Amino acid sequence: MRFLTASTFTGTRPWAAEQLAVIDTATVRLHWTDAPYRWHVNDGVEVFVVLDGTVDMHYRSQGQERVERLVQGRICIAEIGDEHVAHPIDGPARILVVEQAGSE
Repeated sequence: MRFLTASTFTGTRPWAAEQLAVIDTATVRLHWTDAPYRWHVNDGVEVFVVLDGTVDMHYRSQGQERVERLVQGRICIAEIGDEHVAHPIDGPARILVVEQAGSE
């Protein structure tokens, strides 16, 4: 058994991750970041939960870029084919990500 405190987790680079578990074909990771990721589309569904900090999730819908602010406890589900990029706001963020193993 292990215990972690999300608010004290830090990485040595943006989007550093601690793999918490592999469940069947999905991974559960705790990410730390102080910089945006990159625009991407996942191979499978991605569940994104902000545990600490604030993140603006930029996504494209019907040719328009949109932004949804994610605060602590807010959950984003990116379906297959959803183009998106996460931007931490006002300092580092810690995010719990559940996704298909091997996804970027």
